[in-house]
Amino acid sequence: MREFSLYVITGEQYHPGRSMLEVMEAALAGGADIVQLREKNLPASELLEKARALRELTRRYNVPFIVNDHPDIALAAEADGVHLGQEDMPIAEARERMGADRIIGISTHAIEEARAAERDGADYIGVGPVFPTGTKPGRQAVTTSYVRQVADEIRIPWVAIGGITPDNADQVLAAGASRLCAVSAVVGSSDPASVCRRLKEQIAAARGELVPIKLNGREEQVRAGTLEQLIQSYGLADKRIVAELDGAIVQRNRWESTQVRAGMTLELVHFVGGG
Repeated sequence: MREFSLYVITGEQYHPGRSMLEVMEAALAGGADIVQLREKNLPASELLEKARALRELTRRYNVPFIVNDHPDIALAAEADGVHLGQEDMPIAEARERMGADRIIGISTHAIEEARAAERDGADYIGVGPVFPTGTKPGRQAVTTSYVRQVADEIRIPWVAIGGITPDNADQVLAAGASRLCAVSAVVGSSDPASVCRRLKEQIAAARGELVPIKLNGREEQVRAGTLEQLIQSYGLADKRIVAELDGAIVQRNRWESTQVRAGMTLELVHFVGGG
């Protein structure tokens, strides 16, 4: 299974008036690494139609496509894999149906379920819901304590899910997550691409990844994080600095909340001497 950081799931109830393909293409343009089709109440024929359309879209972006709950639909649509719930068929049965080369993921809500999924051959697991969420009504949030348990123990890929937004993502990442899944925060936004880009920036910062920026006219590779952390890394935190980001001055009290992102243009002007 290829490495990923941002997993986005469909949720048409969150974007009335906009088509699934329009919203999911925006998410892909913003950097979604995996897309899942999740529709609980559609007839099989309609579900297959949506799956085939989403399969075509994800192929254009070279992104894996997963179908929730239905191995038969996943196979018919030539999806890359299937995602199971704890009440669905066993992983071994899904593997027999799907074959060795397709992805099988499963939702987990407790460390015992995570251990079992790893032991039974899941390719990845979902860890959540971390926060209360409308996509899992009645399901108690597992909180970041479960995220910490999984981070300490589970070695197969795993993705934190459930009520995650740009406003609380840093809490989940601080608990040990390095991959996030979002539904309503992305597909319910008027600008899904922007939300995806922000989440990807937060994940990159937590991972300590290098990102390309233009700094004072030079192409540089810098550690992802906040503007404040970047300025500190150059030993300028206690200096008289003016920071201009993409042509706009960033006030010092906003440095801590401003993410370093790939492709940005930053000018740091250091004033020396007296007045």
